[in-house]
Amino acid sequence: MNQASHSTTNHSSPTTGAPHLRDAIEADLPAIQAIYAYHVLTGVASFEETPPTVDELRTRRASVLGHGLPYMVAEIDGVVAGYCYATPYRPRAAYRHTIEDSIYIGESFRGRGLGRVLLQALIERCETGPWRQMIAVIADGGSGGSLSLHGSLGFELIGTLKAVGFKHGRWLDTTLMQRRLGTGADTLPAGVAKKD
Repeated sequence: MNQASHSTTNHSSPTTGAPHLRDAIEADLPAIQAIYAYHVLTGVASFEETPPTVDELRTRRASVLGHGLPYMVAEIDGVVAGYCYATPYRPRAAYRHTIEDSIYIGESFRGRGLGRVLLQALIERCETGPWRQMIAVIADGGSGGSLSLHGSLGFELIGTLKAVGFKHGRWLDTTLMQRRLGTGADTLPAGVAKKD
């Protein structure tokens, strides 16, 4: 999938206070880095403990785009308020039809339903590609509302990995949720013949 060939729906003008979704561009990286650094330093949505630099995020974004996956931002009044992207779930070849979502919202834009807007757009974009399953890896029981957000958009609870992370002086669980994309496992991937 060619990232540049897919447009993102403009849900409204960014001057109305409603989110405007679009593909992330190079100029967005400092704002993305600031949002992510806040989450790394103050929360548990990311298990990183040192915020990556803008240069490191540039490399990570290039990897996402290199896999044909979406990397989008939401602007409110011209300010990057949040962003989302998908990555391959695991590097082994048999996982190639499964991806993982990531969504981060700027602290001053929380509570406006922006996470739902971003996740819905991410799902829709990923359903246009060859992927069949989306995994959410949610830390700390989804204390920020991630469990209910993902559940409201069709993700099912798969299970919890106990005390697999340690950050901010405490052990952290991760909860796995999963959603089919398109036909999911009901049909074989394109170009694969059924074995007799």
